[in-house]
This record gives sequence, C-alpha cells and structure tokens, in this order.
Amino acid sequence: MMEFPLGFKEKYSKLLGKEAQAFFASFDKESKKAFRINPLKENQTLEGSFEKVPYTTWGYYGKVDGKSLEHASGLVYSQEPSAMFVGEVAAPKENDYVLDLCAAPGGKSTHLASFLSNTGFLLSNEISHKRSKILVENLERFGLQNFLATNTDAAKLAEYFPNFFDKIVIDSPCSGEGMFRKNPEAMQYWTEVYPEECARLSREILESAIKMLKTGGELTYSTCTFAPEENEQVIAWLLDNYDFELMDIQKYSGMSDGRPEWADGNLELGKTCRLFPHLMDGEGHFIAKLKFHGQNKSGKIRPLKSNLSAEQRKLWKEFAQSLLKTEITGTLFAFKDELYSIPKMVPDIKGLPIARAGLHLGTFKKNRFEPSFALGIAMKPSQVKRTLEISKEQWESYAKGEIITLEEEPKAKNGWYQLVVSGNGFGFAKAVGRQVKNSYPKGLRFK
Repeated sequence: MMEFPLGFKEKYSKLLGKEAQAFFASFDKESKKAFRINPLKENQTLEGSFEKVPYTTWGYYGKVDGKSLEHASGLVYSQEPSAMFVGEVAAPKENDYVLDLCAAPGGKSTHLASFLSNTGFLLSNEISHKRSKILVENLERFGLQNFLATNTDAAKLAEYFPNFFDKIVIDSPCSGEGMFRKNPEAMQYWTEVYPEECARLSREILESAIKMLKTGGELTYSTCTFAPEENEQVIAWLLDNYDFELMDIQKYSGMSDGRPEWADGNLELGKTCRLFPHLMDGEGHFIAKLKFHGQNKSGKIRPLKSNLSAEQRKLWKEFAQSLLKTEITGTLFAFKDELYSIPKMVPDIKGLPIARAGLHLGTFKKNRFEPSFALGIAMKPSQVKRTLEISKEQWESYAKGEIITLEEEPKAKNGWYQLVVSGNGFGFAKAVGRQVKNSYPKGLRFK
C-alpha cells in the first residue's frame, strides 16, 4: 500500500468522509496511459485498435513508444487522460489568440493548437529554462506554425501583451497531490502547509495573467491537486476580487462538481470540475472556466518588422518558390543566420526572453539557404513541390543518423526534398544521386 506523507491521510479522511476509503485505495491501482492524435497531420491513420477517451476530441487510451514513427513524426502526443480534459474545456476557436501560461512539457499547448488548426496565435510560456527546451521540442514535432514560445514569468509577459488574449489557460504550479500515484516522488515535497504556499503563487500568477485578457475573454484554470486551498479557494478569491463569472463545464461520467463547502460556500463553485481517481480512469485534476467582464488597458504595442537583408530575402524567396506550394505568412525575422516565421500579430519582442521565435524556417549559409527540420515536419506533403517517399525501414535507419541509399535517383535529381513516411513529412533532406544525406537533428536521433 502507498505510504502517504504525514498529515495527508488525516486531511482527506476529514474532507471526503465516506468516500475516503475508496479514494485512498485508488492510489494503489495502475495509472492509465493515453495519447492524442494530431489533427495537423495530413495522414492521421494509426495502426491498431484503441479505445476512445470519451470526453475528448482526439484522445485514446494506450501507450506511446517514444522511439516509434508515430511519436517521432508528431502523429501522436502522449498525455495523461485527465489532463486532456483541460484542453477540451478551454476549446479555443480558430483565429483565437491563446496563451498557455505554464506550458511545459507541451501537452496542453499541443492540444490547444489542435483546436486552432494553425490559425490565430498561440503563445506557450514556461518559466523554467530547462523545461522550456522540452516544450519547444514538442511544439516543433507537433508541426505548429502560428506560435511563439517564451521563457519568462507572467508579469513580464503582461508588459508585452496587455489586453491581448481571447483565451488564457493556466495549469498552475501546484502541490501535485493528483500525481502521487503516477509520480510518487511528488510526495517528497508535500507538507501540510505546502498547498497554501502553492495557492499564494497561483494568486500571484493570476494577478498578472488577468491583465492580458480581453473583455469577454475566457480563463481556464487547472491544477493536478486535490487541495481546496489551491482549487475552490483560489476561484472564490478570483470571484471576490475581479469581474469574472464562472462558466458551466459539461461533466462526463465519473466527474464531480466542485465543493463550495471547501471554500466560502458560494454555490457557483459547483460549476467547477473535480476529477478523482476513485471515480474515473485518470489522475487527480481540478478545472474551472471563467468569463472576464472587466476592462484592461491596451497599452502601446509596437509592431514587429522584418529585419532581413536584401540578400537574405532573395535566398529565402528562391528556396520557397522552388520547394513550397504554400506561402509562409508570418513576419520573416533573422536571428543572426537563423530564419524564423513569427506570427504577424506578435509585437516587437525585443527584451522578451524567447525560447523559440515561431516556426524555424532554416539557416542562411554562404550563397544558399538550408531548410530546418521544423519546417519539414510542419509542412504537409500536399504543401511541398518536391517530396521523397521512404519506407518505414528506411526511416528507422534515417532516425539513427544513417544515410539512405535509394534504388534509383529521384526524378528531380539533386537537391532538397521533404521526406515523407506513412503519408506525413519528416523534415527536409538533400538527395545527391541515389544517396539521401542525413539532416535529422543530432539531438533527436535514436541511439
């Protein structure tokens, strides 16, 4: 049986009463694995039969192999099933401006991006520098084109994006009680006062985040903890201090209403949602959705202007015209020799800590432009003029860093091609004769 931290069992025995025994017993059951299909991919066919996660658009129960083609090509994203409900509740519409404030490792950002379908704008922020690198890797693998990834705090972001977003999602840093079963090491940090410490941090984050929300915009707040201090009590504070109204959340079998009696008794708190592991297949979660009726000052937003030299613009144009059927619509911006497409609505980001400045298009070399892996995985094969279909066996060699030898030369002869495997792009590679040179990033290659 799981050994809980001192004070945890006493606290939830008191709060849950008759439910407590089943609640504690659920921690000894195996965690359920799940994944989402990526709707941004041209071919969304998956081998095998999987049970649908009933409350999701793209979710299925099952385990994802991190070295599989499906994972490496971004066709699937592994995500705990309860966590999937956060994105489903937020459910942005196409062309929305969306902020995922505490975004690593990228599950919720990629889910939000699935709804946006490369329209509008997604800002994915992660304050931890180390975790922001994982976030960027997952965003690029998923094939996002309309995003910016930052590495800062909410207060800094509010300076650049006042009164800007239609939807904000905050999966707030929390005491992690809902993850005790999945990650028992989370119990090492738990003390009886830890939830209140985390609640104070959540309130600080919210104070800055609210400044970035448009009037009529929606805030989705979530945690992976059971603690009332971090859940109903934070929402009660939000309702008391800001002009928000709680929105109804459609609840599915096994989901519970929030508990007003665990906060200030405001019956509206019953509109929030609790996911308990003894009532459904998934870890512990809390979710609230609110509409903002307040008004924020817009401030001055300076537009970001392209900084390409005439030579850089010429090299990019030559590459794009020869290989792409679709236009890259973002602001073209170069950081030294690295070229990015930054969504048009992004303001001047000078001084803002950036983890990834939008879609990385590639690198300027002497008298030429070399496309990035990110561009080759973001483009659908139907959007590229020169593609090269490779087998799954050839892909396995390529993913290890090896050169591919073709049976015959490509029709278009030497040059850059988008590699296509199982109907989806897997980066660009250069063919010389019958050989395809390896351009798969070294940090992603399989050992």
